[in-house]
Amino acid sequence: MLANLDSIAFLFATQAIVFAVLSFVFFMYFRAFNRDYVKYWLLSIVALACYYASSALMQGNSNYAFVSYTQLFYAQVQQVAFYMFLTLLLLGLYNAKAQQKASIAVRYLAYGSAVVLGITAATMYAFDEGNLYNRFYLKVSLPSFVFACAFLTASFYLYVDKKPHFSSKTLLAFCLLIGLRYLLFSFISIVALTEYWFMQLQVFLLYFDVGTHSVLGFILLLWVQGAERNVAFHAINKAQYLGKHDSLTGALNRGQVMAKLSEAMVIADEKKSQLAIFLIDIKQFKFINDTYGLKTGDFILGEIANRLNNSILLPKAVGRLSGDSFMFVIETNRGSTIKRVPEHLHQLIKRVFRFNTQDIYIQGSIGYCTYPEDGNNAEDLLHNANLALHHAETNNVATIAFESGMQAEGRRLLLVEKALKSALANDEFILYYQPQLNLLTNRLEGVEALVRWQHPEQGLLSPAAFLDDIDALHMNSEFDNYILTKACQANARWYQQFKRRVAIAVNITAIEFQDPKLVANIQSLMLTYNVQPKYLELEITENVVMTDINTAMNTIVSLQNMGIKVSIDDFGTGYSSLAYLRKLPIDKIKIDRSFINEVAANDSDMTIVKSMIELSHGLGKRVLAEGVETIEQLNVLRNLGCDAVQGYFINRPLSEEKLAHYLVRRGNEKNSKPNDFT
Repeated sequence: MLANLDSIAFLFATQAIVFAVLSFVFFMYFRAFNRDYVKYWLLSIVALACYYASSALMQGNSNYAFVSYTQLFYAQVQQVAFYMFLTLLLLGLYNAKAQQKASIAVRYLAYGSAVVLGITAATMYAFDEGNLYNRFYLKVSLPSFVFACAFLTASFYLYVDKKPHFSSKTLLAFCLLIGLRYLLFSFISIVALTEYWFMQLQVFLLYFDVGTHSVLGFILLLWVQGAERNVAFHAINKAQYLGKHDSLTGALNRGQVMAKLSEAMVIADEKKSQLAIFLIDIKQFKFINDTYGLKTGDFILGEIANRLNNSILLPKAVGRLSGDSFMFVIETNRGSTIKRVPEHLHQLIKRVFRFNTQDIYIQGSIGYCTYPEDGNNAEDLLHNANLALHHAETNNVATIAFESGMQAEGRRLLLVEKALKSALANDEFILYYQPQLNLLTNRLEGVEALVRWQHPEQGLLSPAAFLDDIDALHMNSEFDNYILTKACQANARWYQQFKRRVAIAVNITAIEFQDPKLVANIQSLMLTYNVQPKYLELEITENVVMTDINTAMNTIVSLQNMGIKVSIDDFGTGYSSLAYLRKLPIDKIKIDRSFINEVAANDSDMTIVKSMIELSHGLGKRVLAEGVETIEQLNVLRNLGCDAVQGYFINRPLSEEKLAHYLVRRGNEKNSKPNDFT
């Protein structure tokens, strides 16, 4: 068939192949970068390939009768493809510059207009040989005017661009040139259509358009490459910035502030001056997040960093170490100046924060040390300042300077950490189990696992002797997993020995409960030890929930979907109290022992406990009372409708060996009395 094509048809066919290849290149770019504007330009190049393919077929069928439906179809495809090429080109340009898609209504209007214009131009007067001029105006002059307006508008859009780059400037020049070309031709075609030289001009412009379309394709390729190179450049710069700065506040991160501190120490040595290293911690920042929202909290952190950086003391370094903790370093030649700095920092923090018409006031705790008096390297200085801050927070004092005696506590914690890790490795922690009595059936409902440390030198230690140290050493997650594992092992062991399953309640700390791996870890333990979910209960405090209520709720729902019960321990002692009971999807609440102590003798306590029970039952939650130590307390709770109790009157925490005596007496549990557990 190629032998029958004239030179024009061959040129069009060649261009169709070129743009088909170019379309493949754009497709590969789209797969690599997944940019919307690349997709528009890919489709635009495909439309241009269709335009040239249909033009080649029209030339190849030029010997057929004018009224040929095949010829009409080729003409319709040619016109629609040409208008669609322009539409997609402009939509891609808008998306590339505005970084957003045009609205759906605009896109559909543009596509519909391209199709209607193309089909109308090709179909009207198609079978009327006497309307040659009208047919020419519709198929040639009208598209020229439309293209002129479109390209000139695009050139103006690129001209007013605030951030022009090389590809943008190149495309601007191209659009301006092509716009003028189409504008002049549309006017010339009206006044000089019958002139001989106009036919020569058409042939020239035919080759000119072939060349300019090819140039356009390469300009668009340059744009894509330049845009992605620019994106990569900004990504590298951003990564370098984030490598040195905190992403939320813009302050230096821990690594960089420590490096700045080391540099300042060298300069201070040369000047024979002092450095003061201040650690600032915001009091009750979780309360700010929970009360005003995370956006408000983020704003406050950013504003604190901004105030510290702009301090009149001209700090040598300002950094955000973690959470709501900041470091502030100054250089001074006078020791008296250092003592006045904490008051300045407190004033910066106390100044009102205004966000979304809200006035927010906060306070901070400050611990500080000096160089070279309190350390000769950055890590030691940070450690000593942190010890001072810890003492300030523990003693509820606004500011404390480091003193050498504070190191003793640090050394003690190091020794305790070593001992605790050794205890975990040697399995020195054991579980005691406190029975929980169901007041409706008068039977054993379950047990609460309570940890003890069988210390090789100090004997059996209660939780009060080591839990605070575990919290201070941030070993909560490791320790909670250890206790969960021991509880599951015990449950499996009881079933093997006594064919009994007893529900075990295990306390979970805030850190572990917020761990996204918690649910998966529990699933793994239950599969490993063949423990049914209904025999495992997790106890959390109100403060655990308030730390991050959304995460807590999601975790509770996930656990309940597995069949694991979740209860609130020490209910009524947290600041959320009854307010969050309605929102929490928990199974049971445990009334704290502080409300039970006087429940039989104090009408106010009895009224409070009664309200808690009625409210909980109204919300479909069971109630267990802790700390039951007398028969009077038990009788009052039974009369108030409490579901279950635990305490010394029922039984003290039992070792596993002593609990085994009751597990083998399952046949007698139906007739058991409260004192049967004593």
